[in-house]
Amino acid sequence: MMKTKEKNIKHKDRKLTRRKFMSRSAAAAAALTIVPRSVLGDPTHPAPSEKLNIAGIGVGGQGGGDINAFRDENIVALCDVDERRAGGTFRRFPEARRYKDFRRMLDMEKDIDAVVVATPDHTHAVAAMEAIKRGKHVYVEKPMAKTVKEVRLLTEAAREAGVVTQMGNQGRAAETMRLLREFLEDSAIGEVREVEA
Repeated sequence: MMKTKEKNIKHKDRKLTRRKFMSRSAAAAAALTIVPRSVLGDPTHPAPSEKLNIAGIGVGGQGGGDINAFRDENIVALCDVDERRAGGTFRRFPEARRYKDFRRMLDMEKDIDAVVVATPDHTHAVAAMEAIKRGKHVYVEKPMAKTVKEVRLLTEAAREAGVVTQMGNQGRAAETMRLLREFLEDSAIGEVREVEA
């Protein structure tokens, strides 16, 4: 009985995110002092401390669109060997430091939380692995790798590093997909016996 109660408490604690903590603390802080909401954060104006530091590797073409999807976060570094092709992305994020070698960028930029990889297909696994080895969360475009062995190595490295990864299968991370997954996991629509797509 006691173990179950302790487990539930621990489980509840894990669900308390920094965003939830900050929003719950906002009311108490407001009673003591008046501060701009951009400092405390709210769903429409996250506090600066709530933003992720994102880096992009391969930011021309598809990579430019990928990194633009994170425009509300802190885009701190951009890497591309083709400055002309990546020019639009560089102009959109003038504060981001520029690199041509992603290994150098990952070594120099210690404050990166996550990396978006959209290099040419044959280098996806290489760039993703370098980021994972340094403890960075990774979004990597498809195909994630050239071989099953590379996929297995990336999976194991991500487990060991304790990082979150996602491969860019457009549509798979949409809100509708997450909602459908919740319905299935909560048995909200009963047992699914057949799916036609």
